[in-house]
Amino acid sequence: MTDTLTTTPTAVPLGLPDPEAGARVRADDRAHVFHSWSAQALIDPLPVARGEGATFWDYEGNAYLDFSSQLVNLNLGHQHPDLVAAIQTQAGRMATIQPSMASDVRGELARRIARVAPEGMEKVFFTNGGADANENAVRMARLVTGRRKVLSAYRSYHGNTSTAISLTGDPRRWPNEPADGSVAHFFGPYPYRSPFHATSPAQETQRALEHLEQTIILEGASTIAAIILETVVGTNGVLVPPPGYLQGVRELCDRFGIMYIADEVMVGFGRIGEWFAIDRFGVTPDLITFAKGVNSGYVPLGGVIISDRIAAHFDTLAFPGGLTYSGHPLACAVGIATFEVFERDGILARVRDLGERVVEPRLRAIAERHRSVGDVRGAGLFWAIELVRDRETREPLVPFNASGPAAAPMAAVAAACKRDGLSPFIHFNRLQVAPPLIISEDDLVRGLDVIDRALGAADAAL
Repeated sequence: MTDTLTTTPTAVPLGLPDPEAGARVRADDRAHVFHSWSAQALIDPLPVARGEGATFWDYEGNAYLDFSSQLVNLNLGHQHPDLVAAIQTQAGRMATIQPSMASDVRGELARRIARVAPEGMEKVFFTNGGADANENAVRMARLVTGRRKVLSAYRSYHGNTSTAISLTGDPRRWPNEPADGSVAHFFGPYPYRSPFHATSPAQETQRALEHLEQTIILEGASTIAAIILETVVGTNGVLVPPPGYLQGVRELCDRFGIMYIADEVMVGFGRIGEWFAIDRFGVTPDLITFAKGVNSGYVPLGGVIISDRIAAHFDTLAFPGGLTYSGHPLACAVGIATFEVFERDGILARVRDLGERVVEPRLRAIAERHRSVGDVRGAGLFWAIELVRDRETREPLVPFNASGPAAAPMAAVAAACKRDGLSPFIHFNRLQVAPPLIISEDDLVRGLDVIDRALGAADAAL
């Protein structure tokens, strides 16, 4: 496939550098902004002045290739002209309207989402983001089944609201406990670090499903409303499920009367080259949650795509949930523009092509060159490079949930990336690759070359 998109500009934008403005931004931030997931006195956020395409600039005029799409949400890049124009047009016509009234852009976006969703999923409930999408999906499952308990994987992130943080498997859950006490966790498949001692993808699938079935039985199948899974685990490792696993989850849910919730907040809307990652596996869940890529986060938006069966439950029974900004017109207008850009520019095919033709072979070659690389895995424009101290033992380069001096080797990799003009996505012992889907091939290759050089810091730590 030819690369028809314009290469991200690298020239310093007009008005930069402006260190005095940067100093003011930093001063206001340090004095008044309370940041998420952070010890406030131990951070120094980078003041960002401009963004365009796959690049952003600080106030010193330094350019950074955005290899994390901010929080894996900026699928169509910074300042996409079509998305900006959609906001401007909608704001000039009708900036907002309450969700109990009908809005043309809200209805059109819901129709477009239903059109690309799996068959038999015609209704969309809009939220402000991914966490409240998961909250409301769980609420729907509980109301329809009359059950309370929900199962989720240990390696997962589902949001920071009450039930969503309980569903989350990673360490961000720990200081928030107890929250929703009717959540239980299980091990999902992870072939590189198999919790089931499997020696092949097929064996990993079989043993992971046997483990999940036993968890259902021991937790009490009649008490379980839903199983929620990130279709491809995101922040916690870019774990692509082995063949047959999601089909097996669907079968278990059907057998025990459990709702299957697919969390597509991070991988929905093109991240792996499909409208929804679930399409890659030929499985239809009962509920799909989304956010991020639906409009690249230009205006906060998320939602739940609802199966016809669940939607029918609320035909004459009121759904006990809602948000003031549900289906906000500005956010929905950007979502419609996103669909138009995807279809006009062939984004899905482009992502599949770049992933298969450029990213995967280059990452495989990088792994051969660096003894700190234990595994590379992913799909489309979503990949993880897992770093180890020893390839034979697979000991992680840094301990699980490391911080401070223990995390120094990964901090050195991140610093090397930034010095070379790339903003990386680092989590635990992994360097993850998630650039905007509109990144030019030249910039994609340049970013992978930066990572190749930066991994020298990981090798040196050995």
